[in-house]
Amino acid sequence: MTSSVSGIQPSVLRWARESQGYSLEDVAIHLRRNIAEIMAWESGDATPTYAQLETLAYSLYKRPLAVFFLPSPPPEMEVKQEFRTLPDFELDQLATDTRYQIRLAHAHQISLRELNEGVNPTPHKIFWDIQLSEKDNVQKAAASVRQYLEISLAVQSAWNTSDEALKAWRNAVEGVGIFVFKHSFKQKSISGFCLADEEFPVIYLNNSTAKTRQIFSLFHELAHLLLKVNAISKFDNSYIQHLPQREKRIEQFCNALAAEFLMPSADFSIQLELLTEINDPSIHALARRYHVSREAVLRRILDRGLVQQTYYETKVKQWAEESGNGGSGGDYYATQSTYLGERYLQLVFSKHYQGRLTLEQVADYLSVRAKSVAGLEEMMLRKTVSA
Repeated sequence: MTSSVSGIQPSVLRWARESQGYSLEDVAIHLRRNIAEIMAWESGDATPTYAQLETLAYSLYKRPLAVFFLPSPPPEMEVKQEFRTLPDFELDQLATDTRYQIRLAHAHQISLRELNEGVNPTPHKIFWDIQLSEKDNVQKAAASVRQYLEISLAVQSAWNTSDEALKAWRNAVEGVGIFVFKHSFKQKSISGFCLADEEFPVIYLNNSTAKTRQIFSLFHELAHLLLKVNAISKFDNSYIQHLPQREKRIEQFCNALAAEFLMPSADFSIQLELLTEINDPSIHALARRYHVSREAVLRRILDRGLVQQTYYETKVKQWAEESGNGGSGGDYYATQSTYLGERYLQLVFSKHYQGRLTLEQVADYLSVRAKSVAGLEEMMLRKTVSA
């Protein structure tokens, strides 16, 4: 007979169920157990087995396993209080999956704090050293970020593929103290979000989009963090017009900084002068030079008044219809490795090798089942050897 798990807090079990809107009967039906047994778990008269707790955490309540061992339910801020860069009507329309990803990002922040004993070990933290205002000069701000990351435009343009570029940018951003996580959002309109923090800010990207879109989103969210702002971002920028003035300026600044960082004005002007015509091939060539989307390039051209709004909208619609899914697929372990990132995997497994984390704790920090840990470890070691 499988033994029950000790250390689970009944109040947390009840909170997790109620916060997802499930009744006791709902849980009993899902687990195919008697409702009296579920009631006993929440009263403290009994506890679930480890397998049952995994099912509750991952399949039903969508919570990291570690949450259920906390002494009390963790405080959770309402999205309308936490995120001000989306209008209320957009926040009301956030999908359950998106809300889950936000909770998971908070859980990753807690994990980072625990694994690092509360102190970010990165020697140079960009979010400490560069603090921006939405009133700053965009070109100067973008130049300071590039200088801090120590990646020149020559290096950027020498990357062969957008996949190589995204990996390099992700490593650069994580190298200055910000962990970058990814997931394939079910709500396709969301490009990503970020959570500011004094020690462990995180960026979360929608992995179901093209690599070039993820690159732009990465620096859009980085701009938010340098402004000390939590944010959720969408691909369709029309929501910006519905924001209060300060939040509108913030979103416009973040878009402008990401564009200026990836396509510096001085170089962009030179490249435009070399063109004989603005058309699909020339736009594609610029997109390849900077490893950004054709839409981002054309937007920069539009902002200079070199094409009409109708042309821009027509091309963006055409490209959207042509584009495929940019997300990972097939190999579960490769996908999870991409989501979590090599730096986070190495952090968790290094604590395991030091004897400071059990197999179950490793699984909890990685938000996977214990049986999946070995596959993720193999994937991490394979990437380390090939690097």
